[in-house]
Amino acid sequence: MTIWSCATCGIEHPDTDQPPTSCAICEDERQYVPATGQRWTTQEEMTAAGHRASVTELEPDLFGLTVEPKVGIGQRCLLLRTAEGNLLWEPPALADEATVELVRRLGGLAVVSASHPHLTGASIQWSHAFGHVPVYVASADREWIRRPDDVIQLWSGTQEVLPGVTFVQCGGHFAGSSVTHWVRGGRPGVLLTGDTLMIGTDRSSVFVMRSYVNGIPLPEVAVRRIQEAVAPFPFDRLYSGWGVIENGATEAVTRSLDRYVRWLRGDVGEEDDS
Repeated sequence: MTIWSCATCGIEHPDTDQPPTSCAICEDERQYVPATGQRWTTQEEMTAAGHRASVTELEPDLFGLTVEPKVGIGQRCLLLRTAEGNLLWEPPALADEATVELVRRLGGLAVVSASHPHLTGASIQWSHAFGHVPVYVASADREWIRRPDDVIQLWSGTQEVLPGVTFVQCGGHFAGSSVTHWVRGGRPGVLLTGDTLMIGTDRSSVFVMRSYVNGIPLPEVAVRRIQEAVAPFPFDRLYSGWGVIENGATEAVTRSLDRYVRWLRGDVGEEDDS
């Protein structure tokens, strides 16, 4: 049988002789099915098409894993290395032997997870490649699991998965949308966010949405819930699947989300309302 991945979102589906009839992730209002229709791919097809992964060190013990040409949504995956094992955050859809070997050279994996259902990629294949390590999925998003497996562990609220590495449920984009807080040595903390908090093109602001591709905003109550969830966790740097805020990230999040709420309320000056 074959493990099928949706070519649009990159999410793996169960092993079957024939591909699924649809991808529920893409049919949801937060995502989309291309005008050309639903299409499926496999690891073998991706490799044959020339998709390859590369690794870049972002800072000590944090690495970005990028697949080119992009597969699915095309997020930069993050590999966080600790003395007690490594976390693969936002796993890529590509999990061929060459890509697995890149991760093995960095010390392998102890935990696999994603900020929300859109970025789960080939989570189960990555887990199996490294001895069936746990794949953490927010309990609030359990209905979106496309490939059930015994390695999946549900969690909610906060969950320390490695010493100094804590998952924080924020909600917003999805009910279980989360971030990872990382504390290392005496340095200020780091947030890995996916698009629970999306970094702006200016690299100094963030924004939040129910749907990024379809332009559906979040209500104020959801924005404030995200702020409250991250408030207890000090951080100076913020990494998403596409960008980074290298310093002053806490202030950037507060400033950006307060601005977002002002616009939701219409509480802006005349000079801004043009």
